[in-house]
Amino acid sequence: MKFELKVLQGAQVSWVSLDATDRQAALHQAQAKGYGVLQVRSARARGWPQWPLKTQTFNLSLFSQELLTLLESGLSLIEAIEGLAEKEQQDHARAVLTQLRTALFEGLPLSQALALQPSVFSQLYIALIRASERTGDMVHALRRHVAYQSQVEAIRKKIIAASIYPVLLIVVGGLVVLFLLGYVVPRFSTIYESGGDNLPWASQMLLRWGQLLQGHGEWVLLGTLGMAATLWLLFSRPASKAWIMQRVWQIPSLGEALRIYQLARFYRTLGMLLQGGIPLLTALGMVQSLLPQELQLALQRVMTEVREGKALSGAMESHGLTTSIANRMLRVGERSGKLDDMLGRIGVFYDEETARRVEWLSKLLEPALMVIIGLIVGLVVVLMYMPIFELAGAIE
Repeated sequence: MKFELKVLQGAQVSWVSLDATDRQAALHQAQAKGYGVLQVRSARARGWPQWPLKTQTFNLSLFSQELLTLLESGLSLIEAIEGLAEKEQQDHARAVLTQLRTALFEGLPLSQALALQPSVFSQLYIALIRASERTGDMVHALRRHVAYQSQVEAIRKKIIAASIYPVLLIVVGGLVVLFLLGYVVPRFSTIYESGGDNLPWASQMLLRWGQLLQGHGEWVLLGTLGMAATLWLLFSRPASKAWIMQRVWQIPSLGEALRIYQLARFYRTLGMLLQGGIPLLTALGMVQSLLPQELQLALQRVMTEVREGKALSGAMESHGLTTSIANRMLRVGERSGKLDDMLGRIGVFYDEETARRVEWLSKLLEPALMVIIGLIVGLVVVLMYMPIFELAGAIE
């Protein structure tokens, strides 16, 4: 994002433009360059206005991967950040890296430099870097984070790949039905107007819909768009999303699959934080936001019992945050003293189970959607041609 700053340099007052994530970052950059800042304002957009929903995001996974590669090549931390900032092409990402470089030049450790941009770097990531600074193994911490992101990305890609074909079926089938109802049916309705009540009831309803479109198509279109906008505003609210997710979680097989997916991500992240040297209770508090609201309340009770001295496996079992297999593996990890490694193994185990569920669901959903769409299109066509069948029967 661009900001315009009114600055004092020597005895001259001038305006300069800077790329920064927010006003505070722009002010920090200008002060680092020796300017005395008098005023900060957002730069006015020129040309076509930007789409209001368009947002620029910082690719944290790519940043971690590139930083790890440069550090393993022997570059210092400041040199690596400088190199990344110089090669970056996107304004938003360059502004983030420039602010990191400025903070490092001022003597701040990387964790504090990251904490200056909380909208870009999550608390989990900052805590992982802070723990690695205490132990002096930042390269290993970045390697663990890159491996974690790779595994999460692999599961996400499998889910997206499995959903592409069903979405295409729904879109194409919906367009065909819209074409029939919006173009073909109104043409047929003018032909069958003289049929009156002799037509079957379903055909009468379909042809009345065609007559409505024929006479008041623009009002029907406006009403449909208004209804779609109302539904979008309604379901975009956090309360509506929470209500929908509660209903989805109540579906027996789908709700269990979502629960296992959430728990797998929880286990994997918790194991990564423990490997970074973060205490158990602190790590549990950090990963709490990864769980849905119901499981967050259960995790709070788990943290209370662990603080009182109860084993993690027993506390999680009593509050429904584990499965039979995961609980056995947690007990093994507690006995062997390798709880962090065991949590990662549990995440891998359930990620594989999630992948199998996604594959099975996609194989079941694709033919079911084809059958449903075929039945809908066939029903519309049959109802349109029903008067012709009635006429043929009367002639015979």
